[in-house]
Amino acid sequence: MAHQPDALAVATQNRADEEKRRVALAAAALVSDGMVVGLGSGSTAALAVGAIGQRIRDFGLHIVGVSTSSATSQLAIREGIPLVTTTVPTRVDLTIDGADEVDPAMRLIKGGGGCLLREKIVASVSTRLVIVVDSRKWVGHLGETFALPVEVVPLAWPVVQDRLARLGGDVRLRLAKGGGSQAGPFVTDEGNYILDVSLGPMLHPEELGAQISQIPGVVEHGMFLNMATDVITARGEEIEHIQRETITGVTGTTVI
Repeated sequence: MAHQPDALAVATQNRADEEKRRVALAAAALVSDGMVVGLGSGSTAALAVGAIGQRIRDFGLHIVGVSTSSATSQLAIREGIPLVTTTVPTRVDLTIDGADEVDPAMRLIKGGGGCLLREKIVASVSTRLVIVVDSRKWVGHLGETFALPVEVVPLAWPVVQDRLARLGGDVRLRLAKGGGSQAGPFVTDEGNYILDVSLGPMLHPEELGAQISQIPGVVEHGMFLNMATDVITARGEEIEHIQRETITGVTGTTVI
């Protein structure tokens, strides 16, 4: 007999899917005519890209998209979103992206899909970084539920793995999906590898991020610290838009 999905698990997933759809629509509504828009990666960001495409068709918006991954580029093309295809511009008006974890200070872990380098580059030039997440992504401290992705140049991964292990983490080279036990390393869009570092709850993520960035061979880590300006999230039946004016503190929450 085929395994039947647990009813609670199905209900939980359905609720998460509905939350993703609603937060994606709310974020897409922030896109207006003439904007340069960063297009994030991952399942929730993909829903936002689809909603932006629908707004272009419905309202005739003229925008330019900046993609954070090859998969997002393909989706944007299908949705009819014009793209900057050469280099990342020095200014992006608004970026909509997902996250693997969000803590109460709006710090993030990203990189579950392996796109963290381009995501961070686009985020760094964005006037607003709007993060869209379902209720499962909130944590008290980064690292509680998700390993920290660290992108490394291929020739240095054993060296970086050793250095990261000295910080107290369980470090694993990410493998390509679908390859079974013989799978080779997962390769990012930029040709790098990913090390997933399980460190447990991070009490001082800024200090840890600085330590990791100093390791030779590290390209970038998946902590996005003091970068998000907005988080649109589901809280039960409500959708909340959390905003802050500066990186020093949350300044307001609106129920949508």
